[in-house]
Amino acid sequence: MPSLFDRFFENDLFDWSNRNFSSTNTTLPAVNIKEDDEGFEVEMSAPGFDKKDFKIELNNDLLTISSEKKNENETKEGQQFNRREFSYQSFSRSFTLPQSVEGEKIAAKYENGILNIAIPKKEEAKPKPKKQILVK
Repeated sequence: MPSLFDRFFENDLFDWSNRNFSSTNTTLPAVNIKEDDEGFEVEMSAPGFDKKDFKIELNNDLLTISSEKKNENETKEGQQFNRREFSYQSFSRSFTLPQSVEGEKIAAKYENGILNIAIPKKEEAKPKPKKQILVK
């Protein structure tokens, strides 16, 4: 019988096709996913971003993490340049969540280049302690 952890990764989430690359042909930020009795934790490595750069959406059981960041190399007044480069850092990554999670209680924080998303499990999905059954 597959565990909740196994089902969390269904639907080809580890398929490294074109959807796992950003629009600028760079790989998507690396992700670690942890599970314990209380829920799941998604850690995404995204150095150089600000918390306002992220957009996190939950649509039914699909969690989507995306960002679009535009950097322009500015020149000071009186400077001349032959070429001006623009940098666009954007990505979108989606995960199908199991029905055992509490979607309304998902929380996210960004600290030291790591985006952490806490996805708690519903009470009924948490393991129950052992119970001794008395024989009559």
